Amino acid sequence: MAMLRGLVIVLVLGVFLVVAAAAQQPSPSPAKEVGTANARPSPTPVAKAEPFDSADVKTMASKCVTLDTEAGLIEVEMYPEQAPESVRNFLNMAATGLLDTTAFTRVVPGFVIQGGELYSREGKVTYEIGMRARKAVPDEPNKILHQRGVLSMARSDEPNSATTHFFILVSDAPTLDGKFAAFGRVTKGMDVVDAINKASVQNEKPDKPVRIRKATVGTCSTPAAQ
Repeated sequence: MAMLRGLVIVLVLGVFLVVAAAAQQPSPSPAKEVGTANARPSPTPVAKAEPFDSADVKTMASKCVTLDTEAGLIEVEMYPEQAPESVRNFLNMAATGLLDTTAFTRVVPGFVIQGGELYSREGKVTYEIGMRARKAVPDEPNKILHQRGVLSMARSDEPNSATTHFFILVSDAPTLDGKFAAFGRVTKGMDVVDAINKASVQNEKPDKPVRIRKATVGTCSTPAAQ
């Protein structure tokens, strides 16, 4: 009997010690409520519609662009019959103000001046402008000869890599014919183009890039005939 009582006392003491030890352990934090669905990814930004997105060839052919530069005015006519998407791209940039305050960032003496670098704009370049700067324009090689005064799309060696960069020729460049998308021609202000081309440069980078104060789209006095 004494042995049984001793066993009972040992068991009771063991239970007490277990309960006491458990009471000294830190309680787990209350479980956080788990959401019923995973977080949805942010929607992909939709590109804003631009003024000439739906314009037909006749409408675009009636438009001319005036570039009010720090060196003077340059007026250009468009050739959408030969390069509709290149013209649409250029008219949209001019109409939406994207070309305003951009600079002619590349100058090759006796050859070209190159503009359309949206990252050269004065002030902050927004996310939307950055996305627009990467918008590709399809290749449109055509029958327009790359002669003095012609505007054409700049691009890399990769197909369909043109974006916003364009160049204006100050001399004939037949090696570009049928390879690059010529899309317009200077009608007034070639003296301004020549002045920009003759500025001091280092490795095709002008020491003081000439900026486009404002680009304006208007109706041509005489529609382009090309």
